[in-house]
Amino acid sequence: MSTALLDHQVQAGAGNGGVPARRAVIRWAWRMFRREWRQQMLVLALIVVALAATVVGAAVATNTPPPAGAGFGTAQDMATLPGGPHLASQIAVLQQHAGPVDVIENQAVAIPGSINTYDLRAQDPHGAFGQPMLSLVSGHYPVGPGQVAVTDGVAATFKLTVGGMWHQGGQTRQVVGIVQNPQSLLDEFALVAPGQVSTPSQVTVLFTPPRGKNAAASLGSVSQYVVTRHDAVASNPLNPETIVLALATVGMLLIALVAVGGFTVLAQRRLRSLGMLGALGATDTNIRLVVRVNGVLVGVVGALAGAVLGLAVWLAYRPELQSSAHHLIGPFQLPWVVIGPAIALAVVATYFAASRPARAVTRIPIVAALSGRPAPPKQVHRSAVPGVVLFVIAAALLSYSGSSNGNGGGALELVLGIVLLIVAIILLAPFCLVVLARLGRRAPIAIRLALRDLARYRARSGSALSAISLGLFIAALVCVLTAQRYGNVLDYAGPNVASNQVIVYTPDHGGGPGNGPGNGPGGSSPSATASTPQAQAAVAQNIAGGLGSHTVIELDQAGASLQHAAAGRSWSGPVYVATPQLLRAFGITASDVNPDADILTMRPGLSGLSQMQLVYGNDQGGGGHGPQDVGSNSYPCPKGACLANPVIQQVNALPSGTSGPNTVITEHAIHALGLHTSVSGWLVQTPHPPTAAQITDARLTASAAGMTIETKSSTPSSAEILNYATAFGIALALGILAMSIGLIRSETARDLRTLAATGASSFTRRELTAATAFALALGGAVLGTVAAYVAAVGYAWDNPLDGLSELSSVPARQLLFILVGMPVVAAVVGWLLAGREPAAMSRQPLE
Repeated sequence: MSTALLDHQVQAGAGNGGVPARRAVIRWAWRMFRREWRQQMLVLALIVVALAATVVGAAVATNTPPPAGAGFGTAQDMATLPGGPHLASQIAVLQQHAGPVDVIENQAVAIPGSINTYDLRAQDPHGAFGQPMLSLVSGHYPVGPGQVAVTDGVAATFKLTVGGMWHQGGQTRQVVGIVQNPQSLLDEFALVAPGQVSTPSQVTVLFTPPRGKNAAASLGSVSQYVVTRHDAVASNPLNPETIVLALATVGMLLIALVAVGGFTVLAQRRLRSLGMLGALGATDTNIRLVVRVNGVLVGVVGALAGAVLGLAVWLAYRPELQSSAHHLIGPFQLPWVVIGPAIALAVVATYFAASRPARAVTRIPIVAALSGRPAPPKQVHRSAVPGVVLFVIAAALLSYSGSSNGNGGGALELVLGIVLLIVAIILLAPFCLVVLARLGRRAPIAIRLALRDLARYRARSGSALSAISLGLFIAALVCVLTAQRYGNVLDYAGPNVASNQVIVYTPDHGGGPGNGPGNGPGGSSPSATASTPQAQAAVAQNIAGGLGSHTVIELDQAGASLQHAAAGRSWSGPVYVATPQLLRAFGITASDVNPDADILTMRPGLSGLSQMQLVYGNDQGGGGHGPQDVGSNSYPCPKGACLANPVIQQVNALPSGTSGPNTVITEHAIHALGLHTSVSGWLVQTPHPPTAAQITDARLTASAAGMTIETKSSTPSSAEILNYATAFGIALALGILAMSIGLIRSETARDLRTLAATGASSFTRRELTAATAFALALGGAVLGTVAAYVAAVGYAWDNPLDGLSELSSVPARQLLFILVGMPVVAAVVGWLLAGREPAAMSRQPLE
């Protein structure tokens, strides 16, 4: 004989408890949370870590860029005037129409021996609007014509101390203080008293027009130099707050996906208690309220704990960020407009994550709930079609966004495409579990049971797979896009030189990262130069000796460059001459070089690229066509100034730096084209990376001859970005996987007890856990990688700069780590940590 409840609970109403009943179940949910908080530690820990990361990440992201309105001080408008004979009249016009002004005069001065500059600045420390842009570190402000206060960078470069004398630019001044620009510590300047800059190259005038008056409309020709604070701030719609809030939303989505499984397990664990509550007369609304209140409590406690932890980490990290961001940051200068919504999003995410199991538990009959039997699984095969459709729509939107690249459009389509991809991942995750279960029908019993359970209990395993897939989607997308960008052999990207290399440029070339010789930014007009090539070579030898090196390679140029006669990115980087000394320095023998080769390069794939042109002579473009030529089909190659389809040979022994001799023209081409060479610099290779003191001494030595040097920049290599992205994705996926496996094994404790009671050994239990971890990791890796390539292919489909051909650079090693290494690691760790015999095997523990 069996017993069943035929009539369901009556609907809620004032006669069935009303507000007192809701208050009672809320108090009961609070007591249950206090008693069982350890069982919810995984979800709590995830929320705490996510909120702490959001607080720290938001603070770093918003405080790293210069403050909003930097350069305006307390003024609302700013006029940036060029120096010249009309400067005084322009300032007078501003004073007449805008009222009080604060004038800051700047004269750019080159740092001897460097491509960088500093400003000789005349500013009133007590000016009407510029006080936030100036602060005193030590000493006092200059008050007379023979006094100067310098920043720490200028003091270090010229080895100045407070109280000492500074001989610079034909003048001698006493250093009376150390100053800084709190809004930009990168602003290197020497401060003098107002009126002491005789020939300013740029003058900044700060002013606030009278209320209700449009100053720009009455300034005439001066109005073209005026910028308002509102315009400067509004010119960047994708500000750090918006970006961080979007990332926080994605993070809260990950939390919700993982928390769904946690609350499902919790509801299953409390099934008997909830059934007893229903038997006592609680309505479906009351029972759902219990689970939802538990979700809100988890969200509130986790969010507050995470915010406190994040604040503590921020206070500890702030001094280091302040030095790297190069502007002063207050201890509580936090983006509260991001942190507040992030806390709210955490609570909302856990509320909605608890709503799904709350609805599911009310569909279980009371008698079944009292017996502790779980609800039967739901079919989800219908979600595959919408997921695939969203994949197609997302690819179409990304394709449109890619085709608009460089035209100022496509941003909205790009965002919508990424959002639809995320939704498609969530919809396809349960279908992937069904596919895995079908593929494992002929597997051993333990693996088959693990895959079947994943498909049966899709309420929590599907959300876990979605979270894993989303994390790996981000990592795989970064890897694919990085390989695409760094794989472009024309617009070459990467570090400029190796850490143990220094390039010394001749006085006629400014140099610069990625450009090689040329009159680049920061080039100086030296007051004294080495007059002969022999003297310049001797200076390069002296610099090499100071760096502890005897390897000095002469870098010659012949006024030649390359260009690609097709749409896309243009050529970037210098083309040096393959002199015998240069080839010998990198171990390249004459037998390694094709006698008919015109160009030698280490750029992979350049030798097989068609439609290349070697441009030389007066028509040499110095880098080929630019983005403005995209879509053009006319690339003339006149005889005597251009060589079509030169013979290019790949030689991997050449250095890979963007400013180094990664591409050289052979002496065969020099003689065949009748070109003339000239020395443009020297490449110094040191035994060890030079120290900051050695670099400073080298710059000072070069400055005596009017020469400049170039050292390694901070541009990361492709390997660094790929490795960090891969490590981030795998660590995130394994963390989510560890929490998900714990929740899944907790929910299937009944099955483990049954297996153990029927004679299953620890080996079988290990197989179950390892198979579950491997299946979730493999499914997430495949789904995330497929989504990443859908995004990359869609964006590159009709992209005028980075087309589909650029995707031929596949980050194979990183993708193998994601697709093969990560599932194997998950399976091995699951195998090692599983196998413990379930507690209370003979009976189910009472709640």
